[in-house]
Amino acid sequence: MHDSTAARFSSFSKKQLTVLNWWSRTSSYRKHDAIICDGAVRSGKTVCMSLSFVFWSFYDFENTSFALCGKTIASLKRNIITPLLPVITSLGFDCTEKASKNYIEISYKGRTNRFYFFGGKDEGSAALIQGMTLGGILLDEVALMPRSFVEQAIARCSLEKSRLWFNCNPEHPSHWFYTEWIKKHRQKNCLYLHFTMKDNPSLSQNIRRRYESLYSGAFYQRFVEGKWVAAYGAVYPMFCESEHVKSPPDYQAEKYYISCDYGTVNPCSAGLWGLYGDKWYRVREYYYNSRTEGEQRTDHEHYIQLEKLADGLDITAVVVDPSAASFIQCIRRGGKFTVIPAKNNVADGIRMVSDALKKRQILISPECRDIIREFSLYRWDEKSLHDAPVKENDHAMDDMRYFVSTVLSAGEGNDFFALSVDRKEKTHWDF
Repeated sequence: MHDSTAARFSSFSKKQLTVLNWWSRTSSYRKHDAIICDGAVRSGKTVCMSLSFVFWSFYDFENTSFALCGKTIASLKRNIITPLLPVITSLGFDCTEKASKNYIEISYKGRTNRFYFFGGKDEGSAALIQGMTLGGILLDEVALMPRSFVEQAIARCSLEKSRLWFNCNPEHPSHWFYTEWIKKHRQKNCLYLHFTMKDNPSLSQNIRRRYESLYSGAFYQRFVEGKWVAAYGAVYPMFCESEHVKSPPDYQAEKYYISCDYGTVNPCSAGLWGLYGDKWYRVREYYYNSRTEGEQRTDHEHYIQLEKLADGLDITAVVVDPSAASFIQCIRRGGKFTVIPAKNNVADGIRMVSDALKKRQILISPECRDIIREFSLYRWDEKSLHDAPVKENDHAMDDMRYFVSTVLSAGEGNDFFALSVDRKEKTHWDF
């Protein structure tokens, strides 16, 4: 293996070997039509599954099309393609990536197969894969994809000997993939393997403890213990005033942003964020509740308060709820601030905020009393069939989420992989 790959050779765990060999002629699992791997993060399931998928494609096919699917093509390349290519190249495969056309041709001992890349981020993604005929499909992070895309992708696998490959981290126990595939895996003739961090022998105790420290509450149960559980209680149980409420340094920050959750009938909340070293402080805030104040404010009146919040500082950008079209236009007409529509995926944003709180990347000034108050009141909706907070006491929570998901987490890659291989292990990949 090349030193440039983030991998090292040692022995695979028993479950990893099962993933690598389940389709081979000597395997007792060969009659299954699909494989599902779920469980904890960093448990070694993803890299083994992608390797196995490529090996299997040359075991049963040649000159055939396959599909590799992620939530987005960017996440697919980060999680699957980038780690996979140097490994299979070191094992004797030839790879030609057509980045502009989103596919890769892989050859081995005179045989060639083509692997197309797809992102399944929303309901419209299903149209992208229609009309194809595939020998197999791998769906990475399948629980984050809409059901329509997954079902359309599955329908493309009509060739004899075609197989389905799924992997994911757990979500809500009412999630359609859990109820329709994992709980019914025997009916659907699927091999189901549940992974924990202990199933990845390349993950050291120190790294395991690091990931265990990153999560709490339902996220800990899902991503560390690998359980499909409902979120309950406080959304941010890791928030602690003694640790997260700190006065910012007494000098100007390196850069400033403002995040805003706009409201007329509902409260309007905005926070001024300053970067000091590697920490972002919520320096001060504007919070207006028309119900308690007895009168509504117009877009222009909120904009005047935004200018007061900035207080003449050089603001890099104002991050605003993308649905607040009229207020975005009002800010742009003012001519003082660059406006960025916020990324507004609630579940992803909450995970990013949780991570930032655990890492102490964001801190709150003591004068920001409204966001401190909301931290103690912001709860999961236990009656919901998916992860959703109660729509109360959430306005400062939303503007913070917009800031973290749009600014703090922009461009950050959160994934690495650890691969373990023993060249002496007996395998059955005789193509």
